[in-house]
Amino acid sequence: MNLTELARILKITPQELKDFLPKMGFNIGQKAIKVDNRTAQKIIKVWPRFKRQWEREKLIQEKEEAKTSTELIETKKISVPKLITIREFAAKSDLPINTVLAKLMANGVFASMNEKIDFDTASIIGEDLGVEVSLQESVEGEEKEERKLSDLISAEDQSQLQERAPVIVVMGHVDHGKTRLLDAIRETNVIEGEAGGITQHIGAYQAVKNDRALTFIDTPGHEAFTAMRSRGAKVADIAILVVAADDGVKPQTTEAFKIIEAAKIPFIVAINKIDKPEADVAKTMQDLSSKLNLVPEEWGGKTICVPISAKEKQGLDKLLDMLLLVSDTEVNTLKANPDSKAAGTIIESHIDRSAGPEATILVQNGTLRVGDQLVFNNIIYGKVKALFDYLGQSLESAGPAMPAKVLGLKVLPEVGDMLEVGEGVKAKANQIKFKRSQEQSGQSQESGEDKAKTLNVIIKSDVLGSAEAIEESLLKENTKKIKVKVLTKSLGNINEGDVKRAEDSEAIILGFNVKTTSEVEESIREKNVKVKNFSIIYDLIKYVKDEMKELEEEEIVRREVGKIKVLAIFRTEHKNQIIGGKVIEGQAENDSRVEVLRNDQFEAEGKISQLQSGKQDVFEVEAGAECGLYYEGKPVVEVGDVLNLFKEEVLKEEDNG
Repeated sequence: MNLTELARILKITPQELKDFLPKMGFNIGQKAIKVDNRTAQKIIKVWPRFKRQWEREKLIQEKEEAKTSTELIETKKISVPKLITIREFAAKSDLPINTVLAKLMANGVFASMNEKIDFDTASIIGEDLGVEVSLQESVEGEEKEERKLSDLISAEDQSQLQERAPVIVVMGHVDHGKTRLLDAIRETNVIEGEAGGITQHIGAYQAVKNDRALTFIDTPGHEAFTAMRSRGAKVADIAILVVAADDGVKPQTTEAFKIIEAAKIPFIVAINKIDKPEADVAKTMQDLSSKLNLVPEEWGGKTICVPISAKEKQGLDKLLDMLLLVSDTEVNTLKANPDSKAAGTIIESHIDRSAGPEATILVQNGTLRVGDQLVFNNIIYGKVKALFDYLGQSLESAGPAMPAKVLGLKVLPEVGDMLEVGEGVKAKANQIKFKRSQEQSGQSQESGEDKAKTLNVIIKSDVLGSAEAIEESLLKENTKKIKVKVLTKSLGNINEGDVKRAEDSEAIILGFNVKTTSEVEESIREKNVKVKNFSIIYDLIKYVKDEMKELEEEEIVRREVGKIKVLAIFRTEHKNQIIGGKVIEGQAENDSRVEVLRNDQFEAEGKISQLQSGKQDVFEVEAGAECGLYYEGKPVVEVGDVLNLFKEEVLKEEDNG
């Protein structure tokens, strides 16, 4: 028989067969091409006995080879400043300039070799090219750290400061009527445009009461948007906590209240939906008192509670009056210099297919005008080509506490960035702007939790705030066994680059309010990549949780039971034997699995399906006692063999909470 044919029968390679035959007692030599049929039949017959040993040795060899190959790879390490030309980056990395340019293009950055990229872009490209990039320590003359808004205000001439409108954040449980409340105040209709009636990302609006402006920030109610609610509270002066009169305090009500407390801002409770037949204002107040320790003013406490109906527009005047009262009595920082250069916080950003990068900025000091140049951390983000208010009407300028949509940006800012009007360093358009901190912390966790399985995902969304909220919500679903790893999160429709990355990393692409072209759809089918599009975040999170459940397999652990010395064989049949023996270690348990050992060498594996002691069926027999057993398996057991008993059990997952 040809050695190749014999190896095929045994399901190993010819060379592996030649290497292992001496350990089986067959020394045919490394140069042998054939073996006689009799020897071949002997090898086939004894192979099952040696197969497990061969598998163990092969596994050890593979681990050693993997370790050696890892040790041979040396990662190039470089440090770069916050901005570096592509030519300089390629030179530092010892990479061809064309390789770097090609990788940048694959990531959506189209630039020449003399143009600059920022540190985020350099580190991402470096990772793709096997280069570890760190941030070079700042030296005198380099750009300064981002300034805080409070520093800008305190640096102003106090005589130039003027009153500004209060900024009010609206929070509460999902479906308790936050957006409908703002809708009623503005007398516009935003809610119909939201998927499933749920606010999907932050919006900012203004209203006027008693000739005084009030700025409102609408934050989503679902727990997936905790991060966005937190950002809203940081820029706000006053909060409205919306609670439905027919539903009371819910988990997200409590969560919103904790954010308000952490922000240390005054607040008013709006008890909504009082028009409903099942509404109970007194019961809702009792709920607030018992669950949140908020005692209404009507009961001698300090919490202002205003019953309203956003649907029927009841109680809105009183709510606005109370907001102005709180603004006058409890907030003493509502001042800004409208004549100064503008500075404000980004509360939303996304890429529009026709207009490019768009951002909603809440101007917090100075006045923003068309033509102004905006910078962040000394990097130019672009000039203001157009400004629009919350109704979509064109503006020439936006003063303190006014939200405005900005067009003309070359680089997309992140939610929470504070942009200023001023001079800075030019940066390339379409630079990659996503945070890497979560990825790095995820990698450090993985090093200590190698046993956890990973579900790789790529997030594509219409706006940056939603992408961040989705990531934060998914990471909350991590357990000790299954972890979600967000490889990238970016804006815009799903493209070929996303599909290629998903194929390479076996990731799922999660689209949120984005589209997939027919060309990309064809690529998805060809590469068999899993892509799912959603318009409601609840559905996205539920889908990922289902995927995690499918990924999770029951972990089987082996429990050693005991050992039996075989004293007699009473009957041998085709697939079973009746055996007599003595428990020499541990105990014997019915339904145990059995390894048959002869001279400490593995012979076969089976199962005990019946156990007897003194001719009585029993579940277990203690050490030192004799027993009879019904053995199911290959009938190879002989007197003198040792039966190693063990059980395989499912390890239940520990509670993640």
